[in-house]
Amino acid sequence: MFDLEFARGTLHDIALAIMMIVYFIRLYWLTRFTAGKERQAPTGRGDTNPRKGFIYSWGNVGMPWAMESTRSKLFLYFQFVIFHLGVTAAIILMFSISFYFKDSPLPPQLALAFKIIIGAAFTVGVIRIIRRIGSKYIRAISSPDDHFSLWLLTTWFLFGYMAAPNNLAGGEWKLLTFFTMGSFFLIYVQFSKISHYLYYPFTRYYLGKSLGRRGVFPIKRFQ
Repeated sequence: MFDLEFARGTLHDIALAIMMIVYFIRLYWLTRFTAGKERQAPTGRGDTNPRKGFIYSWGNVGMPWAMESTRSKLFLYFQFVIFHLGVTAAIILMFSISFYFKDSPLPPQLALAFKIIIGAAFTVGVIRIIRRIGSKYIRAISSPDDHFSLWLLTTWFLFGYMAAPNNLAGGEWKLLTFFTMGSFFLIYVQFSKISHYLYYPFTRYYLGKSLGRRGVFPIKRFQ
């Protein structure tokens, strides 16, 4: 019978197993390809190297001042941060309820923290939906997967916000929906644009290593 216990137990475990299997298959496939050798001699200032370059490249996502697109549009960058913190919080909430608070409500302070972060991410999700529909430029480059992922994630945040206390007040449908959607995401994420998290460490590593060798990364600013 499909009920809350099944959704946060068996269904969650099956989805997690499928996600891990697909993840490691893709990771194995990805690591089979070796990066091409540098054809350009080391250049630049002489105070950087490939190691400094890829470390800088990995940390670039946390340095909004490093790129013109984020430096001049900090509001969009903060939306990015809040949205991804919401994803992280919703995932932690799902696993917390599944393994640590299965038979008891969350502590009030913890539930409140989840509500604040996930609620803020839901708000950002709504703003992003409006922007994706309202901007003719973003609308023109948006694929069905872009819309589907964004709408579904935003809806998942809504149910995560409602599920945060982990109690059955008002019925179990909030928790049931949150876990069902979460299990779907565990499987779907591997086959959607959201899988970019898999490639980020590798692409930024190779980019940073190459640009570090060329003396470009880390970027040095001159006043």
